[in-house]
Amino acid sequence: MNFRLRTSSVTAEILKNLQASTRLTPNILCRLAVSLSLRLKELPNIELKDTSGLEFNRNTLTGEFDYVYKALITQHMKREVTDEEYFPTLLNAHIERGITLLESEYKHAGNPDRFLQNLLSIEGD
Repeated sequence: MNFRLRTSSVTAEILKNLQASTRLTPNILCRLAVSLSLRLKELPNIELKDTSGLEFNRNTLTGEFDYVYKALITQHMKREVTDEEYFPTLLNAHIERGITLLESEYKHAGNPDRFLQNLLSIEGD
């Protein structure tokens, strides 16, 4: 069982920039990215060719809510997901897709306070 996940170098750079701007840690930003990605009905691209970015421990990313993240991803996939499929493959796919959405939200907001306010105001479908 794999307990490590590596992002792409592009995602690592976005995380670094967002962390500098928002003072949120990369693991929190990844959790927000997964949340934004799960809002999209389409499945994320699971082929990740570049894994030269940041490395995360599974517990650092999902913590005590690991089962919740797995359940949400399973529901999104509309089928049973094995643990090996969930981590790192599917979780990383949602991080990769979601981080671009998160970066876009930050650029739209223009500052950290408005960024967080906008994220808090997103309603479920």
